[in-house]
Amino acid sequence: MWIPTEHEKYGVVLASFRGTVQHGLPLEIGDTVQLLEKCEGWYRGFVHKNPNAKGIFPCAYIHLKTAHINNKGQFETVIPTEDSVITEMTSTLRDWGAMWKRLYVKNDGDLFHRLWHVMNEILDLRRQVLVGHLTNDRMKDVKQHITARLDWGNEQLSLDLVPRREFSMVDPDEISVTELFKLMEHRHRKKETPVPASTHHLFVHMKSLMSSNLGEELEVFFHIYDGRENRPLSERFFVRLNKNGVPKSPEKTERQCTLFVDLGSSDLRKDVYIVVHIMRIGRMGTGEKKNLCSVQYRRPFGCAVVSIADLLTADSKDDHLLKVYACTTESEWYQIHENIIRKVNSRYNLSGSNTGLAVSLQLLHGDIEQLRREYMVLFTRGVSITKKLGFSDVIMPGEMRNDLYMTLEKGEFEKGGKSVARNVEITVYVLDIEGQVMKSYVAAGSGEPGGDVYHSFVLYHNNSPRWAEQIKLPIPVDMFRGSHVRFEFRHCSTKDKGEKKLFGYSFVHLMQEDGRTLPDGTHELIIHKCEENANLQDSSCYLKLPFSKANLPGNNQAVKGTKESFWITSFLCSTKLTQNGDMLDLLKWRAHPERINDSLSKLKEIDGSEIVKFLQDTLDTLFGILDESSQRYGLKVFDCLVHIINLLQDSKFHHFKPVMDTYIESHFAGALSYRDLIKVLKWYVDRIIDAEHQDHIQQVLKATEYIFKYIIQSRRLFALATGGQSEEEFRCCVHELFMSIRFFLSQENKITSPVTQTQAVFLRTFPAVYGELLKIFTVREVAGFVRETLGSLPATAHAECPLEAVKLHCIARTVESQLYTNTESRCILLPVVLRLLQAHMQEQRDLVMCARILTSMLSLIRKYDSVATEPVVSEEVDLIVDSLLVVLMRTILEITNRPQPAGTNMRLQFQDITGEFVACLLALLRQMSDKHYQQLLQAFTSKDDLRDFLLQIFTVFRILIRPEMFPKDWTVMRLVTNNVIITTVLYLSDALRKNFLNDKFDYKVWDSYFYLSVIFINQPCLQLESFSPSKRKRVLEKYGDMRVMMGCEIYSMWQNLGEHKLNFIPAMIGPFLEVTLVPQPDLRNVMIPIFHDMMDWEQRRSGNFKQVEAKLIDKLDGLMSEGKGDETYRELFNSILLKKIERETWRESGISLIATVTRLMERLLDYRDCMKLGEVDGKKIGCTVSLLNFYKTELNKEEMYIRYIHKLHELHLKAQNYTEASYTLLLYDELLEWSERPLREFLNYPMQSEWQRKEYLHLTIVQNFDRGKCWENGIILCRELADQYESYYDYRNLSKMRMMEASLYDKIMDQQRLEPEFFRVGFYGKKFPFFLRNKEFVCRGHDYERLEAFQQRMLNEFPHAIAMQHVNQPDQTIYQAEAQYLQIYAVSPIPENQDVLQRDGVPDNIKSFYKVNHIWRFRYDRPFHKGTKDKENEFKSLWVERTTLTLVQSLPGISRWFEVEKRELVEVSPLENAIEVIENKNLQLRTLIAQCQSRQMQNINPLTMCLNGVIDAAVNGGLARYQEAFFVKDYIVNHPEDGEKIGRLRELMFEQAHILEYGLAVHEKFVPQDMRPLHKKLVDQFHVMKSSLGIQEFPAYVRASPVHFTNGSPRSSCRNSVPNIISPDGARVVARRSPLTYPAVNRYSSSSLSSQASNEVSNITGQSESSDEVFNMQPSPSTSSLSSNHSASPNVTSSAPSSARGSPQLQDKHKHSRENSCLSSRERPVSAIYPNPLDPAQRATPHQIGDTTLPRSDPNLSAPDKVRPTFSSWSLDSVKEVNNTQFSDSVGKLLCPPVPPRPPYSGSSAKTMRSQSPVPTSRSPQKSSLPPFTPSPTECQSAGLVSNSPVLSGSYSSGISSMSRCSVSEASGTEATTGDHPAHQGPTMPNSVSSGSDELIRRENKTPPPYSVYERTNPRRPVPLPHSLSIPPSVEPPALPPKPHQQRTSSMKLDPASDPRRADGVPQVPRPRPLPRKVSQL
Repeated sequence: MWIPTEHEKYGVVLASFRGTVQHGLPLEIGDTVQLLEKCEGWYRGFVHKNPNAKGIFPCAYIHLKTAHINNKGQFETVIPTEDSVITEMTSTLRDWGAMWKRLYVKNDGDLFHRLWHVMNEILDLRRQVLVGHLTNDRMKDVKQHITARLDWGNEQLSLDLVPRREFSMVDPDEISVTELFKLMEHRHRKKETPVPASTHHLFVHMKSLMSSNLGEELEVFFHIYDGRENRPLSERFFVRLNKNGVPKSPEKTERQCTLFVDLGSSDLRKDVYIVVHIMRIGRMGTGEKKNLCSVQYRRPFGCAVVSIADLLTADSKDDHLLKVYACTTESEWYQIHENIIRKVNSRYNLSGSNTGLAVSLQLLHGDIEQLRREYMVLFTRGVSITKKLGFSDVIMPGEMRNDLYMTLEKGEFEKGGKSVARNVEITVYVLDIEGQVMKSYVAAGSGEPGGDVYHSFVLYHNNSPRWAEQIKLPIPVDMFRGSHVRFEFRHCSTKDKGEKKLFGYSFVHLMQEDGRTLPDGTHELIIHKCEENANLQDSSCYLKLPFSKANLPGNNQAVKGTKESFWITSFLCSTKLTQNGDMLDLLKWRAHPERINDSLSKLKEIDGSEIVKFLQDTLDTLFGILDESSQRYGLKVFDCLVHIINLLQDSKFHHFKPVMDTYIESHFAGALSYRDLIKVLKWYVDRIIDAEHQDHIQQVLKATEYIFKYIIQSRRLFALATGGQSEEEFRCCVHELFMSIRFFLSQENKITSPVTQTQAVFLRTFPAVYGELLKIFTVREVAGFVRETLGSLPATAHAECPLEAVKLHCIARTVESQLYTNTESRCILLPVVLRLLQAHMQEQRDLVMCARILTSMLSLIRKYDSVATEPVVSEEVDLIVDSLLVVLMRTILEITNRPQPAGTNMRLQFQDITGEFVACLLALLRQMSDKHYQQLLQAFTSKDDLRDFLLQIFTVFRILIRPEMFPKDWTVMRLVTNNVIITTVLYLSDALRKNFLNDKFDYKVWDSYFYLSVIFINQPCLQLESFSPSKRKRVLEKYGDMRVMMGCEIYSMWQNLGEHKLNFIPAMIGPFLEVTLVPQPDLRNVMIPIFHDMMDWEQRRSGNFKQVEAKLIDKLDGLMSEGKGDETYRELFNSILLKKIERETWRESGISLIATVTRLMERLLDYRDCMKLGEVDGKKIGCTVSLLNFYKTELNKEEMYIRYIHKLHELHLKAQNYTEASYTLLLYDELLEWSERPLREFLNYPMQSEWQRKEYLHLTIVQNFDRGKCWENGIILCRELADQYESYYDYRNLSKMRMMEASLYDKIMDQQRLEPEFFRVGFYGKKFPFFLRNKEFVCRGHDYERLEAFQQRMLNEFPHAIAMQHVNQPDQTIYQAEAQYLQIYAVSPIPENQDVLQRDGVPDNIKSFYKVNHIWRFRYDRPFHKGTKDKENEFKSLWVERTTLTLVQSLPGISRWFEVEKRELVEVSPLENAIEVIENKNLQLRTLIAQCQSRQMQNINPLTMCLNGVIDAAVNGGLARYQEAFFVKDYIVNHPEDGEKIGRLRELMFEQAHILEYGLAVHEKFVPQDMRPLHKKLVDQFHVMKSSLGIQEFPAYVRASPVHFTNGSPRSSCRNSVPNIISPDGARVVARRSPLTYPAVNRYSSSSLSSQASNEVSNITGQSESSDEVFNMQPSPSTSSLSSNHSASPNVTSSAPSSARGSPQLQDKHKHSRENSCLSSRERPVSAIYPNPLDPAQRATPHQIGDTTLPRSDPNLSAPDKVRPTFSSWSLDSVKEVNNTQFSDSVGKLLCPPVPPRPPYSGSSAKTMRSQSPVPTSRSPQKSSLPPFTPSPTECQSAGLVSNSPVLSGSYSSGISSMSRCSVSEASGTEATTGDHPAHQGPTMPNSVSSGSDELIRRENKTPPPYSVYERTNPRRPVPLPHSLSIPPSVEPPALPPKPHQQRTSSMKLDPASDPRRADGVPQVPRPRPLPRKVSQL
C-alpha cells in the first residue's frame, strides 16, 4: 500500500534507472527527485527537471537528503537544508554539464578543457565543505574559491551574474531593490575593473652564473636602484655561489630566493632597475699563479642591470639571462651600474662572451598577507624578505623595525712610505657599551645570516678607493645607547705571505649623549693611525678621541688638516628611535619646563613619521601640559592636538587613526580636558566671521570629529569619576557651542568668500560627530541638533556654489549614519532631507549624490520594514512619494534622453547614476501599497495632470525595459524590475478604465499603455523557453509567467474599449501579432481572438477588412524573419480564428484572409528554416523563389517582391550561380521603365532617377551573364542599352557598349562552355518543406556534375531523406508518409530552337548554347519488354517508355530547378526503337568519320572502336537481329500499318552499310601500321555483314542521297582547312557550295562507294597536305547560317540520354558522341566529308545562282511587299541598302561578321513579314513534327509578328563571290519540288571576285551566332522561319546517304496539329506568366 512520505522528501539518484517496469520513471545519475509516496522498497515521485512526469523507482537508487518543506500538502515545495553555497554549486554544475557537452560538439576545445578543470576543482572543494572538518578561516577561503570559480564559469558561458553577500546567494525579495542594485553593481565592477594594488613585491630566484673563467667562489648582491635619483631603494640580497657558479646551499631556498617587499606604485617605472654586483673570493689578480698563501680577498667580478619595467607585462615567472659586464678600470667600480644604465660603453665591457647570470623574476601585487595566502608554497618552502630602505608608502601601526644602514663610500689614504699605492681592505665591527664585539649584527644583506665582522672588497693599488658598499646593522633598540662601529684599515700584501697589515682605524658612535641617534647623511670620519700590531680590544683607549671632522673643536687644526679621511653614509629606519631633538625635548617637558613653549611651537615642524612613532607619548604629553597649565598653554596645546589629528588624515599615516581611537578609549585620562576643548573650539567658531585669514580655523574645523571624541570621552571620564556632576553645565556649553555653529552657518556670503569655504569644511566633518553625541545625548536630542544645524543653512544658494554640493554630501552622510537608522530620528530628519533632495533633483544638480542619498533612504525603509514599524514606514513612504515620485520619474526621463558624455569615466558614471535612480524608483514602487496608490491617484486635481502622470510613468517603464538599461547578465535585476512594473500597471489600469473611457477617451494614454504592454511581453529576459530547465523552474516558482499575466490584462483592457477599438485598427495589429508569436500557448490563446475582434470592427466600419489583411501580411514577414513563430502557431492561428468566425456573416471573406495568412506563414517558416543552414544550397534558393512568387502572384506586394528578388540575387551570387543571378535581377529590371521618374532610396540603391537605376541594373546583369558564360543574353541587353545611349547622343558610353557587345561575340567564338546535365528530382513525403512536398522538379546541374555527384549533393542537403532506387511513380503511401523520399534520375533536354541546331554551318560552340538553354521540356526513356520476351531475339519485344516533362518556366531561369507542370507518357514500339537506334548510330559514325577526315582526332581509336562495335555486332547478329525481328513475313502480315516504318528501317540499314564502307576507306587511310591486321579483319567482317544483309549493290535512293552532317556546312569544313567534297573519280577540282544553294529536296546519283573510295580519300588528303590550292578554294565565312535541309530530328540529336545520365539503352561506348560538344573549335567535327561528283548538266550560270540564292518569301505577297525592308535601328542604312547592292557586297567583304540586328524600340514603324521554310515530315506517328521555330536575335519583332529585313548582307555577296572564283560552279537542281518555290522577283546580286587577302580576312572571322530573341510578352508563341532560312535550289548530291528527316514540306506555315503544345489540333493559349517578363524569360 502506498503511504505518503513524511520525512523522506528529497533525494539524489545514485545510479541510472531505465524505468522499464509498469509506471516506472526513468532516472539518470545525479538527478534530484522529490518523493511523494513509499511502498515496500519503492518510491513514487518525480524528477525536478520534469515535475509533470511522475512514476515509481527503487529506494536503493536514491540517496536521501534532509530538506525543508513549504506549503505541505498537494502543492508542497521541498528545499534541501544544506549550505546555500553547496546548493548553488550543485545546481550550477548541473547547468554547466549540459553546456560543457555542447562546447565539445561546437569544437570549442579551449573553453571545453578549461571548464573541465574548473568543474573538477569545484567538485574537490565541494567535498572539503561536505566533510565538515575545516576551520572557520579555511572554510571561508574555500567558499571564496568556490564562488570565484562559479562566477568565472558563469561569465565564460554567458550565464547570469549571481548577487551574493558573504558567498551566499541573495534572495531579491528579502532585500531592497537599491541594495540588490548595489550588490550587482559591486560584483559587476569587480568583474570588469579590478582595483589596482597599491603595494607590489618583486620575487627573485638566483639560479646560476654561467662563465668560462670560474674557479673561485662568488658573492652576488641584488638591490633595486632608482636611476632618476641615483640611489638604492632597497637593502641588498646576498647569495653565495660555489666554484661552479651555483648556490652553495641549494637545499635552503631562503638562501637563493627573496622577496623585495613594499614597492610603491611610483617605484614601478622605466628608470627603476634591478642591479646585481658580483664579487669573487680569491687571489688579488685573476691571472696569478697559485701559491702557498691561503689568504683570500673579495675582489670585483662583474655587474648586471635589468629594468623593472620589463617585468610589468609578465604574469608568470620569467627566466632571464642577464649579461654580466666588468669595469675597464677598477677605480670606476663604484659607478659601474650607472655607466651601464647610461650606456657609457667606454667604461665597461662584457666580462666574457658567454658569461650570463640566470635568474627568475616575477612581480607580485597586493598586501603581503594576501600573498602569503595565494603563494602558500612559496612561503612554506622559505623565502628571505628584503626590505625597502625607509618606510613603505603606508606605515602600519605596530610595525617594529630598527635597521641602521651604513654605506662605505670612499677613503683617502697616504702612501705610507711605499712606492705604490695600497690595497686597502676595511674590517667593520659593532661594539656595545662595554666594548665587546656584538655577535651576528653585521649583515652584508638579506639571504645570509648576519656575522660578527664584515670585510670590504679590495681595490688593487688605489689610495683613493671608492667602495659604495652597503651593510646593514640590525641592532636592538636597547643596545643602541653606548654602542659604536669601528672600521679597521689594512693593507693587503701581494707577496708570498699575503699578510694584511693594520695601519689605521676609524669609529663612530651610534647614539649621542642626549639620546638622539646618529643623524642620517654622509659623515667624514677621522682615520687614526696605529701600529700594525696595535691592540684595539680595549675600546676605552680611543673612544675619547674625536671620530668625525665635523665635530672637531676649532683649535684642533692638526687633525683637521690631515689628508686621510674615510666617508660613510648612514640611514636609520626605526619605529622606536629618533634623530629629532625637538621631539625629545617635548617628550621630556617636565625636565625642562622652560622649553615647553618652544617645544609646542616646533611640534608642527617635526616630520610626521617621527610624531606617529611616539603618538601615544606625544598625546600624553599634550594632555599632561593641558591639565597642569591650561590657562597658559591651552590654546597652543589645542593647536598641537589639531595638527596631530590632521596629520592622521594624510594617506601615509591614515592607518594610525585606529591607534588614536584606541588611545582615546583605553589610555586617555584627561577628565577635565572637555571644558578647555569646548571653550577653545567655541572661541575659534566665534571668530570665524570676523577673521581675515580662515586657514587655521579651517584646520581646526577639519579636526572637529576627534575634538568631539576627546570632549565626549573626557566628559564621560569626569562623570564616571564624580557621579555625573556638572551635567547641566556641560549641556549648556554644548548648546552654546551649537548656537555659535548655527550662527556662522546661517551667514550668506559670496561664492568665493573664505567664510563659505569654512562653512563647507565644517559640513564635511559634521556628520562624524553624530555618533559621539549619541554617547551622551538621546536620539531625539541629537536629531534636533542635526535638524537645527542643517536647517540654519542659507536656503537660497547659487547652483555653482560649492557649498551646495557639500550640503548634499553632508545630507548623504547623515542618511548613512547610525543616527538615521533609528525610526524616531528619521521622523525628525526626513523632511529636511527631502526638502533639500527635491530642490536639487528639480534643478538636475548633483545627481550622483542625490542618487546615493535616495538609495540609502530606501534601503533603510526595506531593512526595517516589519509589522511593528509598519505605520511609521507607511508614513515615510507617503512623504517620499509626495515629494519625490514625480521628480524621480522626470529625472530618469531627462538623464536617459540626455546625450552621453564623451569620456569613458564620465560615461560610466552616467550609466551608474541612471541605474541607481531606476533602482530607487523600483524600490519606492515596490514599497507602495493599495493605500499609497489610491492617495497618489486622488492627489491629481485634474484629468490633465493624471494623464501627464500616466504618460510619464508608462514612458519610464518603457525605458526600464530597454535591453541596455542593465548589463546583459543581470537577469535577476531585470526580473525584479518586471515584477514591479506589472504590479504597478495592474494598479494603474483601473485608473485608465475609470478616467479615460467613453466620452473621456484619450487615445494617447491608451496607445502608450498598449505599447508598453507589448514590449513588456516581448522582452528577451521573459522568454522562459530560452532558459535552462532549472532556471525556468526558479523563475516560475518566484514570479510565474509574467507574459501571460500581462497578456490577460491586454485582453481585458481591449474588451473595455468598445467602439474605441477602431482607433487602434490597424495600428495595433503589428504589435499584437508580435505578442501572439511569443511561444507561450496560454498567451497565444488569449491574444489571437483579438484579431477576430479587429476583423469584426473593421467589417462594421468599412464593409471589409483589407486593412487588417494588409497589416498582418506586412508585419508577418519581418517578424518571422527575426525567428519568431513556429508551425504550432500557424495551426493555432488557423484553428482559433476559423472557430471564431463560424457564425459571422462575413465568414467567406474571413476564411479567405485566414487561408492567405496561413499559406504565407507556411512559406515564411520554410524560408526561415532554410536560411538557418550554413551554405547556400538549392533548398534556400527554391524556398526564396517560392516566397517571391507568392508575394507577386497571390499577394501583389511589390515592395516585398522586390526585396526577395534581391535576397535571391545575393544567394545566387554566393553560390556562384551567375546566370540565375542575372535572370533574378531582370525581374526587378523589367518593372522599371526608361523614364526620368525619381526613385527614393531603397535597399542599397541611392536616390536616383528610374533611368539611372535601370541602367545600373542592365550593367550588373550583363556582368553576371558574362560571368555565367551566358553571353547571348548579355548581347541583347547591350543592344538595348546602346539604343538608349544612342537616343541620348551619349556616344562615349555607346562606344563602350559596342565594344562590350563585341567582346561578348568574341567570347562566344573563342571560349569553351560546358553543357550541364539535367536531373529530375522528386520530393515525396510530408517531412519536406511546403514548397517541395510531393512535387517533382528538373534541376540544372553544376559544371562537371554527373548523376552520382548530384545525388550525393541532394542527400547532403536533405540528410534525413531516403533515396528511391527505382524510377516508377510512387504510390499514395509514399506521398502521405512521415518521412522524406528522394527520386533522382537524369533527363535529356529537348531544345526549343531546332532551326539553329539543324542548320549547317553554325559552329558547335554556338549550337551548344541552344542545346541547353531556354529549355522547357525534358525527356526520359525507360526500356521494357511487353509480352513474352524472345530469348533468341530480344528486339522483338523491346519497347521504350518515353516520359516528357514540361516545366513551369524554362531553364536556366531565376532558379537552378523548376517544378514540372505536365507529364506526357508515350510508348515507342520495338520497330520505332530500332529505327531510332540505327539513326543515332549512323549519326555517331558520320561525326567520327568527319572528325577523322578533318584531323580533329588525336588518334583514330574512337573510330576504330565504333566501326568494330558495329561490324562485329553485325557478325554476332546485330542488324541481322532486326531483320529476323521485323523483315519476316509473320511480322509484316501481323503489322500491316508498319509497312512504311519497315521500309524506313531498311533504308537506314542500307545507309549504315554505306557509311561503314566509306568509314572503312577513311580508316584505311589513317590507320597505323600496328592496327592493319584489325583493319583487315574489319573489312572481311564487313563483307560478311553485307552478304548477310543481302546487299550486292546499294539502292538508288541510297546512292542518290546528298551528304549532310550536323557539324556545319562545307564552308565550315573549309575553314578548318580540310577538303569538303570528295570526288569518286579522283578529280582534284572541288566544287564549293554556298549556304544559299542548298537544295530543298535532292535525289542521289547512281554512283556508289566501292573499293576505289580509299583512293579518292588518298587523292584529296594528299592534295590538302601539299598544296595551297585548297585555301584558295575555300568559301568566305558568312554571317548568315542556313539550317540544314536534312537535319536530324530532335529524337535523334538529343533524345536518348547518355550513360552518364543513366540511360538504359545506350552503352558507355556511345559516350563520346556527347563529349564531342566539349571539344574546342579545332577539335570539333566538320560538316561535309563525303565526296560528291558534280554532274556537268547540273552546273548553273552565275546569273542563275544569283537568282536562286536570294531569300524566299511568301508567294502570296505581291512583289513590292516582298522586297520592302524593315526599318530598324540596327541597320547601317536600312533605306538605302535595298537599292545599293554594291554596298552590300562590300559589306560582305569588310564586315565579317556584321552587327546583328537589335530589337526595335518603341515607335518603330517596321512592317511585319512572314518568311516560309519547309517543315520536316514526320516519319512515324510517335514522332511529332518539328517544334515551332524560334526567331533569331538578328530579327526584329513587332506587334506580335516577326519582322525580317530582306536586305542583303555580306553573307549573300560573299557566298556568290566565292562561287564565282570556282572554275566549276554549282547549278540549281531540276527536281519537281523546286517548283513549289518560285524564283524571287527582286534584283539579282552581281558577282564579285575576292582577292586572296580577302579570303584570308574572311577565314579569320568566325560566323557570328544566330541569337534567339524571345518576345518579352509571350516568348513561347509559334514564330515562322526568317528570310535567312529560306531554301535555295538543290545541287548535285554527294555519294553518301542523307541524314534522317531530311525531307521538308514546301510550306513554311506550321500545321496546328504538328505543334507539340497543342492538343487535338486546337491552338494552345500562350502560357500565362506571373510577370510581364522580357529578357528574363530567355
